[in-house]
Amino acid sequence: MKTGIIVYVTGDDSTMDAAQQAALIKDQTHANRIELISKSFGHKDISDAWWSLTAKGMHRIICLMAEYSGAGNIMLTGKKLRLCG
Repeated sequence: MKTGIIVYVTGDDSTMDAAQQAALIKDQTHANRIELISKSFGHKDISDAWWSLTAKGMHRIICLMAEYSGAGNIMLTGKKLRLCG
């Protein structure tokens, strides 16, 4: 079963390297694909990211909450939501 993760990022993320952060989260979680949601980059809402992952063949999709730290990293908050549909 392929797993996709939606990472909902809060905070001022305008200086973040999105590709690098997505790769780090992918390594930490062992997901097949990562989609980011934020003010400055990526998808604008959860349903758009969810549809993107579904269209790419992901069967299990989880939404994780994260915060952008001033040091340029995404820090996962530990809150997650399993999406089904």
